[in-house]
Amino acid sequence: MWTIDTPTGTIILVGEIRAVPKSTPWQPDRLKEATAEASRVILRASPKFSPGDVLRLIFRGGSFTKLPDGSVAADYLTPGQRTRLAALEAKYDVKYDRRSFLMSSFDLLARRLDFDDDTTKDATDIVRKAADRADVPITRPERFRGEDLLDDLAEAEPASHIPCLEAAMSATEAGQDIVEARGNAWRKFDVPAVMANPLEIALGTCWPWADDDLGDEIRDQWTGMIADAARDSGVTLAVVPLRVLAEQDGVLDQLEAREFAISGPDWRSPS
Repeated sequence: MWTIDTPTGTIILVGEIRAVPKSTPWQPDRLKEATAEASRVILRASPKFSPGDVLRLIFRGGSFTKLPDGSVAADYLTPGQRTRLAALEAKYDVKYDRRSFLMSSFDLLARRLDFDDDTTKDATDIVRKAADRADVPITRPERFRGEDLLDDLAEAEPASHIPCLEAAMSATEAGQDIVEARGNAWRKFDVPAVMANPLEIALGTCWPWADDDLGDEIRDQWTGMIADAARDSGVTLAVVPLRVLAEQDGVLDQLEAREFAISGPDWRSPS
């Protein structure tokens, strides 16, 4: 957590990572106490999908899951990239030749690296329940419409997801140990180590974070809400994706540039 004193109150920023493994349990008691004493809480919002969005996904599913008709992975990848992907195909007995690069990336991270299996509650869950018990009001960013998300994904060029695939391959090649290492670094407040972890890099390199428009909009939402909180009285507790806070020119860098006094763990690498 980072604490920022403002002329009218205090902001507490909680840097959240998703899928904290049970093998690296954390103690949320301090977070529960801070929530109960807060004037308001800011939490992430889930996308808003309608029945029409589900139908759209069914009828356009091929555009999300497969490469364009007649094309294969080798048409887009360098020989070195295709060789790496072939080695992972052989290792896990799976074929990625016709899959979209985004779906191949998700498969590598979720099914082969298995990063989101056997996880514990994340910070958002803890704070939401604590806020409900203490009758602390909850504010969320504006929810993205499912239609907009699906259209954005369908319009993306296959090659735009290659950086995501490269990062997912690197994380999967690094092996299961990076999952626990990421959780341990987060629990020990070693923010630079979390940000440098191959899994965190992969998650931040893939859609929607890497999308120029959508990723920027997500970041702008959080920056705007926290800037507004700086003008509120009392204590505001915000649970924010760690990458939004600690990335270069992220929320913490922007707040520091505005000469806010930030107390908490170092978020930048010494280099």
